Amino acid sequence: MKPKYSLFSNTSYALTGLLAMIKNERAFQIELVIIIPALIISFFLPVSLEIHLFLIAVLFFILIAECVNSSIEACVDLFTQEWHEKAKIAKDCASAAVFLSVCLAVGVWAFVLFALFF
Repeated sequence: MKPKYSLFSNTSYALTGLLAMIKNERAFQIELVIIIPALIISFFLPVSLEIHLFLIAVLFFILIAECVNSSIEACVDLFTQEWHEKAKIAKDCASAAVFLSVCLAVGVWAFVLFALFF
């Protein structure tokens, strides 16, 4: 039987997952080292609230994509430790999502910073 929904339990699960990402995923740790200073810098940029929120959103999108990537990799590894073409495709596609989110963030930040300073 499916457990009854509980806001506090579900929030606890999400925070446990976030803590697992911080403790166990090297890529997530590296991204945080880059994203946290960028978030702080964004507060000092002379941009509108909408642009500021957009700059923050694209950074969070990287972290979201990394969480999804890690969950897909964990599920594939749970299913099989052997090399399999479909397992490789699943992992590569999840990794591509992270790559594209990073490209998006870099593009948005470059566009905003270029518009501000040039």
